[in-house]
Amino acid sequence: MSEPRAGSLQAWSAATRPRSLLVALSPVLVGSALGFARAGHVDVVAAALVLGAALLMQLITNLQNDVGYTVRGGERGGEHSIRRIGLPRATAQGWLSVRQVRVAIVAAALLATGLGITLVAWRGWPVLAIGTASLLAALAYMGGPRPIAYTPFGELTVFVFFGLVAVMGTDWVLTGQIGAATVLASLAIGALAAAALAVNNHRDIVHDAQVGRRTFAVVFGAAGSRRLFTVLLALPFALLPAIALAGHSPALLLPLLLAPAAWALRRDFLACPGGLAFNAVLFAAFRLELHFAALLAAGALIGVR
Repeated sequence: MSEPRAGSLQAWSAATRPRSLLVALSPVLVGSALGFARAGHVDVVAAALVLGAALLMQLITNLQNDVGYTVRGGERGGEHSIRRIGLPRATAQGWLSVRQVRVAIVAAALLATGLGITLVAWRGWPVLAIGTASLLAALAYMGGPRPIAYTPFGELTVFVFFGLVAVMGTDWVLTGQIGAATVLASLAIGALAAAALAVNNHRDIVHDAQVGRRTFAVVFGAAGSRRLFTVLLALPFALLPAIALAGHSPALLLPLLLAPAAWALRRDFLACPGGLAFNAVLFAAFRLELHFAALLAAGALIGVR
């Protein structure tokens, strides 16, 4: 993209990464639809609050990732290191100051807390535990003395919080229960969210090793990273028959229509020449998760009698 002006909307877009917000939208969509299919009703206002909180968590993660990476000097690993080839970070490029982004993180965290308090009044104190754990994970991904992003557990963290916690938490907040289909669907959505991060970390494997990031791709190598991506991409489709059985609706098999797209994404991942070309694969992974979630939600609603 063209060079943004300091403090411009384009600069903030680079820091917030709007396309990645699909990772937060998908689990809420699935949890709401499956909850509605089972309970026969959901509160629209509560669903909107849950969606707002989920989007804010992803936003906080993105902003913390931008500023944390810059503060730790992760943009470069030394005079002779290979420069990072991922999307530009606003603070590292000087488009936004570290202070500006940290203020935005605090503002987003306060807003998320406000939404969380409202949901606590709706469903009780367990919501506070879910919200607190999610906020701490968002801040810890690239914050603190030992950021999650510098360990092999990044994909696992995304799997847990943008899959299990987000999907099952949405269902529970809206209905007071968690259905068996929701549990299985949370595994599927979590896997697709983690697959997107696996693309990101695979793309930057050489640079990350130079700056001290011990991601899954760095620890287990490119071959291990490819295997992880394949498993994460295949798991959601393998779970669909069980989801349909648990949800008592063959319509929940609708996401199988995306199997050719998933296979093509795997092929593109394996054949990608590297560098900036991986960004197209990353965006395709985001779209696949959203399309999978949309078809699964549609299948849940079709099955409502």
